[in-house]
Amino acid sequence: MPGTQVSAVDIVIFGGSGDLTARKLLPSLYLAHRDGALPPKFRVICVGRHRWDDSDFRDFLDNQARPFIEKQHYSDEAWSAFTSTVIWRTLDATKPEDYDELKPLLDAGSVRVFFLAMASTLFEHVIRNIDSAGLNTPLTRIVLEKPLGTDLASAKAINTTVASVFTEKQIYRIDHYLGKETVQNLIALRFGNAIFEPLWRAPTVKSVQITVAETVGVGSRGEFYDATGAMRDMIQNHLLQVLCIVAMEPPASLDPDAVRDEKMKVLRSLKPMTLADIARDTVRGVYVPGQVKCDPVKGYHDEKGIPADSTTETFVALRTEVNTWRWANVPFFLRTGKSMQERVSEVVIDFADVPHSMFGGSVLRHNRLVISLQRDDSVRLHLMAKEPGDGMNVRPVSLAFDFKTSFNSRRADAYERLLLDVIRGRQTLFVRDDELEAAWAWAEPIIEGWKKLGERPRPYAAGSWGPAAASALIAREGAHWHEEM
Repeated sequence: MPGTQVSAVDIVIFGGSGDLTARKLLPSLYLAHRDGALPPKFRVICVGRHRWDDSDFRDFLDNQARPFIEKQHYSDEAWSAFTSTVIWRTLDATKPEDYDELKPLLDAGSVRVFFLAMASTLFEHVIRNIDSAGLNTPLTRIVLEKPLGTDLASAKAINTTVASVFTEKQIYRIDHYLGKETVQNLIALRFGNAIFEPLWRAPTVKSVQITVAETVGVGSRGEFYDATGAMRDMIQNHLLQVLCIVAMEPPASLDPDAVRDEKMKVLRSLKPMTLADIARDTVRGVYVPGQVKCDPVKGYHDEKGIPADSTTETFVALRTEVNTWRWANVPFFLRTGKSMQERVSEVVIDFADVPHSMFGGSVLRHNRLVISLQRDDSVRLHLMAKEPGDGMNVRPVSLAFDFKTSFNSRRADAYERLLLDVIRGRQTLFVRDDELEAAWAWAEPIIEGWKKLGERPRPYAAGSWGPAAASALIAREGAHWHEEM
C-alpha cells in the first residue's frame, strides 16, 4: 500500500472529550505508541468546550479512556509515557479566534491530522476556521467521522465544503469497518487465492448474506438514533462498504484509487428500488421488551429520548442485486439490528446446490463460506462429508481458519489501523467523495419509500433475530439466514 515514512505528527482531535475519543481514539493511539508504531515525534491535542485544567484532563484520561484498554495490553509505565504527549485545549469550534491558540502548538514541518470526532453540523465551522487560521499545509490530513450527512443533499454539502479547503488527497472519510482485519482479509481471500476466482460469481454463487447484529440497544444515544435509524446508521455505510469488497472486480493494484474505482462500479451497479420493490424486498423492525443473554431489556420506545410515536427502525433486512455479468440474478441480503440475540458481523457466500443428489434420502445443505468479521474473526468453509460406518450417509463438516490461533501477533484495532494509515497518507481504506454520494443515491429512495408506504416498523422481541418477516424475505429465494441452518 502506498504511503510515506513520517518522522513527526501532530494529531488534533475535535470533540476531544467525547465518547468516541475516550472509547476508541485514545486507546488506539496508546496501543500504537506502546508498540512503537507512531512516529518518533508526536503530540495529541484534544480540544473541546470544557474549561478543564491539567488535573481535570488527567481525570478524563484515567477514568474515561484507560478502562477501554484491555488489561493484557496495559502498563502504568506505557500509559504514563503516552499521556505525557496528550494535552487539552479549550476551544469553541465555531469561534475563529479560538484557533489562534493552536498555532504555537503545531510544528511547521510535521504532518497535521485534524480528526473531526463531532457532529457533522459542525464540520463546516471547523473546516473554514482551520483555513482562515492558516493551519492547512501540504502535510495536513483531515479525518471526517460518520455520519457523513443524513441524505444525498447533506452529503454533497459536506463534500463541497471540505473540497473548498482541502484536496481529495488530504481528506479521509472514515468507516471503521474497513479497518477491521477480517474485512481486509476479504481482499486477500478473494484475490490471493486462485481457487476462489472461478467460483466467485453467478451461477456458482446462489446468494450472499451480510449481517451486522448488535446485542446492545440504543443506550444513551436515543435522541441521535431516533433521528437516524438503522438504514442511515449501518446499511448506507458499513454494510454497503462490505458489499463492495465482496462484489467488486479485481483492482489492478492496491493503489487507493484503483481499489475505490472498483468499489464505485459496484455502487453504480446496485439495482435501484421502486416503491413496489421496497414494499416487497425490505423489512423494518423495532425491538420491544425481551431478554438478551438472560438479562431483561426494555423496548425501544421505553428508552430515554425516544418519543412514544417514533417510527424509527432499529432493524432492517433487505434484498438487492448487483447488476453486472458476475452477479446476474444473485440476491444480496443485507441485515442489521439492535438488541438481537448475538453480536455478529459476518458475510455468508451460499454456493449453488449440486445438480443431482446421489445420496438417496440424505438431506443436503449447500456449501457455504462464512467469513466472520466480528465475534470469532474466522473463515469457515462448510462442506458435506461421509459419516463413518457402512452406509453412505453424508453430513455437514467445516474447514476453519481462525485468526487468533493462526497468528501470534496482536491484531490492530480498526481505529488504530486507520489512524496509522492517515498518518502515513494511505487512503485505500477510506471512502472517496463519489463513493459517499453514490451510497446515499441508492439508500435515500428506500428511506423516502418507507415514508410513502406509511407502515410502522414490525415489532421483534429483544434477544431475537428480528421480525419473522425477515426469515420469510430470504426463504422466498430458497435460502435461510446462517443461524437458521
